Amino acid sequence: MRQVRHHAQHAQTRTRERRHRLAHEAARLMAEGGIRDYHQAKLKAAARLGILDDASLPRNREIEDALREYQRLFLGDAQAADLRRRREAAAQALDFFAPFRPRLVGPVLDGTADANSAVTLHLHADDAEAVARFLEDQRIPAQSRTRRLRLDRERNLDAPVWLFSADGLAFDLTVLPLDALRQAPLSGIDEKPMKRASLGQLHALLAEDEIAGYEAGNG
Repeated sequence: MRQVRHHAQHAQTRTRERRHRLAHEAARLMAEGGIRDYHQAKLKAAARLGILDDASLPRNREIEDALREYQRLFLGDAQAADLRRRREAAAQALDFFAPFRPRLVGPVLDGTADANSAVTLHLHADDAEAVARFLEDQRIPAQSRTRRLRLDRERNLDAPVWLFSADGLAFDLTVLPLDALRQAPLSGIDEKPMKRASLGQLHALLAEDEIAGYEAGNG
């Protein structure tokens, strides 16, 4: 019995070690290769390391934690500058798209954005074509896509997406119905409602960034 427990503990330790290695390799691929999809990064890391058992695949949250650590250790000021630039651009975009009750979501909000990250917004309108007309009226050429989102544990939505570039940055707009303002779609990272920020909340975040940067520079 003791030997069985020993083998089981040894197997669990090996699985944890594999998960740790995979999480950090996936994070490296995301940081260096511009991969933004956690599932894609996870599978590519598993193929590179030759780890093929599903039990060793890390959760998305583990990869996100490893990505933050990688950025802190290896990218430092460059990543902070990329993030700041995108948050400032996001503030302008939230103001610009104010008629559609916009919210900032994704890496620019959560702090993991880098030079490869788009500014990702959720716009809200029951008439999704209103966003297309607005972009056309503003003479903004945009590409259309569709993205499947989970509204809750039981409902999915194929939402219209518009992609465009401005001032050298990529912007990613997902159009949701107005009632999605009450609760954000579920995150692909932790299955909880996505974190999102209004213009006022983003301004507060930018102010916090400025204070943190000042303190770091004078520490």
